[in-house]
Amino acid sequence: MAPRASWKGYLKLSLVSCPVRLYPATSSSDRVRFNQLHKETHNRINMKPVDPELGLVERSDLVKGYEYEDKKYIIIDDEDLEAVKLETNHTLNVEAFVDADEVDVIYQDTPYYLAPDGAMAEETFIVLREAMRGAGKLAIARLVLSSRERVVTIAPREKGMFVCTLRAPNEVRAASAYFDDIPDAEPDPEMLELAEALVAQKTTKFDPKAYEDRYEAALMAMIKEKLKGHKPIIAAEPQRGNVVNLMDALKASLGQAKPAAPSKSRGKAAASAEEKPAAKKRAPAKAKA
Repeated sequence: MAPRASWKGYLKLSLVSCPVRLYPATSSSDRVRFNQLHKETHNRINMKPVDPELGLVERSDLVKGYEYEDKKYIIIDDEDLEAVKLETNHTLNVEAFVDADEVDVIYQDTPYYLAPDGAMAEETFIVLREAMRGAGKLAIARLVLSSRERVVTIAPREKGMFVCTLRAPNEVRAASAYFDDIPDAEPDPEMLELAEALVAQKTTKFDPKAYEDRYEAALMAMIKEKLKGHKPIIAAEPQRGNVVNLMDALKASLGQAKPAAPSKSRGKAAASAEEKPAAKKRAPAKAKA
């Protein structure tokens, strides 16, 4: 059975358009979730709205309010929302193209797959896909989802396209508030060399299957054991070694038995040390009779 599209419309570039379908690229349905139950009856708890003065209230008595100052609200009704509701024109209109590496990952939000809607759309879809692939560009477009306009990027991906909604600039916090106190200092050359070697030693091809959610797996294993009537499985904590200092930690991580090659500043001292003869080993002391 083909997956259900969350949006159907037209991908449009200038006067060129083709019908397309949009599908969620991720799913959270397999995550372990818990329900709130009463500890004695094990009945699932219903969350009901409570007013601090009136107690339990009906949901039909609830209205939407925007807090413009502390504990001060302006009431927003359905007519107000209808007045600003965007027309769902079912068009994914390409406005511009940018280099693929220009969109900061911090702005990327929800991912989707984009595919042609029917055989008649395939030729146009393929032409647009390969034009972007050849140029190494991302398309910037606007899309109305759930009555809200979203800015999205569109990129070629395998035989289809990849759409990602973007966060608005006011949703992204400035890094300066967190990074300004970090000193602007150059790293120690020897430690940097060791760190670079450690990066090279740990470099591999990314395989998402190799990085499962260990907590999620432990939760499911515990649930399965409880269903069998067994005691819960306690997940072992990862081992953490005692780190003496950064240099020792880097050398230990690399598995080095000897220190790294001396830096230029230490070259003379190291050379003079090499010229000195090695100290004779002491003979082991004789055991007393």
